[in-house]
Amino acid sequence: MERSKWAVRTAETIMARTPRLGEDKGYGGKWSYDYGVVLRGFRQMWTFTGDERYFRYIQDNMDAFVGEDGAIRGYRADEYNIDHINNGKLLIDLWRETGEEKYKLAASSLRDQLRTHPRTAEGAFWHKQIYPYQIWLDGLYMGAPFYLDYLLTFENGEGLDDVTKQFILCEKHTRDARTGLLYHAWDEKREQPWADPATGLSPSFWGRSMGWFVMALADVLELLPESHKDRKELERILRDTLTALRNVQDAESGAWYQVLDQAGRKGNYLEASASSMITLAIAKGLRLGVLDPAWNETLEHAFAGLIAEFVLETKEGWINLNKNCQVAGLGGADRRDGTYAYYISEPIIANDLKGVGAFLQACAEYEHGRAVPAAAGEAGKA
Repeated sequence: MERSKWAVRTAETIMARTPRLGEDKGYGGKWSYDYGVVLRGFRQMWTFTGDERYFRYIQDNMDAFVGEDGAIRGYRADEYNIDHINNGKLLIDLWRETGEEKYKLAASSLRDQLRTHPRTAEGAFWHKQIYPYQIWLDGLYMGAPFYLDYLLTFENGEGLDDVTKQFILCEKHTRDARTGLLYHAWDEKREQPWADPATGLSPSFWGRSMGWFVMALADVLELLPESHKDRKELERILRDTLTALRNVQDAESGAWYQVLDQAGRKGNYLEASASSMITLAIAKGLRLGVLDPAWNETLEHAFAGLIAEFVLETKEGWINLNKNCQVAGLGGADRRDGTYAYYISEPIIANDLKGVGAFLQACAEYEHGRAVPAAAGEAGKA
């Protein structure tokens, strides 16, 4: 099959199936971070190909939520939910392209949440107000790339240390010294039922949580000025974390497991969203020069695994992405305990937006990104 087919066909499939992401099954029009995962893939396709249909798809989906006064339908800042920040990246893109004030106003309201968002004693954002004193790997993707882009675009690049600090603190508290893998979450107070009373750590290495983390790092390194004092440290964190992930990559398929270090254990399975996110981070790390060329072999194996393990084509020629964990978290009303048995118990579905969005991003970066110079067109490079 020709090299450039998967990203275009995946984008076409998404546009045909879900012209409005908020109307997809189970979303009910709510302001959900999932849309930003998909639309980030469309942003890559628009950047890489220049096809205006991809830009219009982003705009149509954001316009379903953003009023002329900049108010975001369904968004409440006082929930202090870091997930709600993720879609803001697209609002900045829309403002850059159109100059329409409503997009800047909407992005500014998300920025304002971060001004008062609760933090740990060291300054890391809580995952949500309902999950106090907790760092989750997921939250790095939800907040940091938007925060960095906003500071560079609207605040003269001031305060960037607050962005880089989020990754440094997260790695400090979640990294396992033996494997280099990161636990899903850390409870500063060591009060949660899932938290180890001595370390505050959750019990397992969940694939998608590490996918969120490395994808966030790659996105931030694409924008962070070369001169920033923490850049080399963030590059190290990405290299070290991806090296740990390479050590648990399935040798046969090239993909990654739902629980990363438990290959062969009953119930474990190769999971599409995590595998897509990790593949994307490797591809972008190579393009940015953070990873050395020897990583190309790992990338080729991983990308081949995405296609062989997870993709089925319909008779209409649409792309189905199978074996996505629908959702996973910790605590809450469901008393999710973070054990191996818990992560394996969550539903496995096809075409989950988080998985499809990450897959589109991985395909776009793999098939189109290699031809783009590392610093091309990206704000904040210095």
